[in-house]
Amino acid sequence: MNAALHPTIAQLQNSSLTTVVQQEIERAILAGEYEPGSKLIEATLAEKMGVSRGPVREAFRMLEEAGLVRTEKNRGVFVRDIPIDEAVEIFDLRAAMDELVGRRLAENITGPQVKELKALVDAMEKAVKAEDPQAYHLLNLSFHDRMVEMAGNRKLTEIYRKLIKELSLFRRLNLADGWLMPISANEHRLIVKAIASGDADAAGRAMFQHVIESKERTIENDLRRQAGQADAADKPVPVKLVSNSTAARKDKHKEGSSRGKR
Repeated sequence: MNAALHPTIAQLQNSSLTTVVQQEIERAILAGEYEPGSKLIEATLAEKMGVSRGPVREAFRMLEEAGLVRTEKNRGVFVRDIPIDEAVEIFDLRAAMDELVGRRLAENITGPQVKELKALVDAMEKAVKAEDPQAYHLLNLSFHDRMVEMAGNRKLTEIYRKLIKELSLFRRLNLADGWLMPISANEHRLIVKAIASGDADAAGRAMFQHVIESKERTIENDLRRQAGQADAADKPVPVKLVSNSTAARKDKHKEGSSRGKR
């Protein structure tokens, strides 16, 4: 007979399971498996991951704190749909943080770290050639996350990751437009070049400008999408035309039915 687990041990095991569940749901959201605005079903996710509903419920709470989901009373849990004004605020904050990261890396980056960043850019360019926005999006996230990590400021990394996860809910829509990927990839190549040169001012400027230009593209794309939705809403509903012969057959059928009822 197995001895009962100490309450503390049981709690730690449950916390570990909750973390695994939270990480898996987060991965799926950031990978685009659950689109912004879509509903997350607690029972479905629990069955899919082979766990009870408790860890899923707790994972939802953690994801809400991270800004990735929202809970609506009597409706359930939904993937957050970041509004454009909030996305712009995050971009502005991120630009300042990335400028700091660029400057610190230019001053302290090692040869192997430069090679690592170049390899990520190479992989991003391959995704561009393959016309694979999903792969590009994930590589883009890895590239920026790794740079922040290399900067060596743990508090900055923590704050940055929270912001970037929220922003990724919006930015995935940008990269769905394939023409933006080669522009973005080239900007990343220039960033690595500036950092590798050891010029802190140039590296900081390249990082800052990359984020600002990404913000401008986001605003333009959002306006374009809104215009497209407005055009679609203004289109008249097509009216199905009925030919004279068809109308005559229908009238004749009605007349016959009326006679049958007399």
